[in-house]
Amino acid sequence: MMKYQLLVLDIDGTTVDSEKRLSHRTADALIRLQERGVRVVLASGRPPEGVYPIAERLEFDRFGSYILAFNGARIIDFRSRECLFEKRLPGHIPVRLREDAEKYEVGIAVYQTGAILAGTEPDRYMKAEAEITGLELKRCGDFAAVRDLDVNECLITGDPDDLEAIEPVLTMKYRHEAQIFHSEPWYLEVTPKNIDKSYGLKHLLQILRIPREAMVCCGDSYNDIAMIQYAGVGAAMANAADRVKAVADFVTEKDNDNDGVTEVIDRFFPEGK
Repeated sequence: MMKYQLLVLDIDGTTVDSEKRLSHRTADALIRLQERGVRVVLASGRPPEGVYPIAERLEFDRFGSYILAFNGARIIDFRSRECLFEKRLPGHIPVRLREDAEKYEVGIAVYQTGAILAGTEPDRYMKAEAEITGLELKRCGDFAAVRDLDVNECLITGDPDDLEAIEPVLTMKYRHEAQIFHSEPWYLEVTPKNIDKSYGLKHLLQILRIPREAMVCCGDSYNDIAMIQYAGVGAAMANAADRVKAVADFVTEKDNDNDGVTEVIDRFFPEGK
């Protein structure tokens, strides 16, 4: 078996349980793995501030580990907090998307440092995102009136059936300018064109000088598909969407509420090897 050097983990639905908690067993296993010299990366659609508490719990500052935020649109060296790579949306995209959100009666928000700006009336999905990430939710109204609006990602929120209906419409409309995909049934994420977790990982692998064949990626949702396909080994959680399981090399027997990540560690990073 190849000696794998890098474990990349999605957060929600993978590393944390359904209550967004990181279990002691999973945390301990990931710390022990890093003590053995294996790099661990957290790759999430969350903004950096939403990833930091988990990275701190996993002692990333001690091991010099990395974060991929905004689905790969930003790479951060956790120890120094230095941004190693970043790509932003064209400034007119949030403004136009807000018009679309009002037309289709869904919500839209953008991330800024320390806050989530709601371009429409905050809904329960935005409030849940603010709680998960620990960011303040602010109602700003017209994005065009916000000075220096420069964002990595937009978040479209709404009932799953509504988002399912508008996803192909928006994907076609913005096909030359942005990437649009589900991260959760109630979230559509909008990132710069061609940006996804695999794109960010290509840059990180060059920095670390690790071949992709030595990388194991694990996730559960649609925004994890690209990195699962790109990895040397792509793993899907037992609770993953069927489309994610279909492209994975390995599917855990345990879900995220039962420390499924430890199953990936035991299988591909066995101690003593």
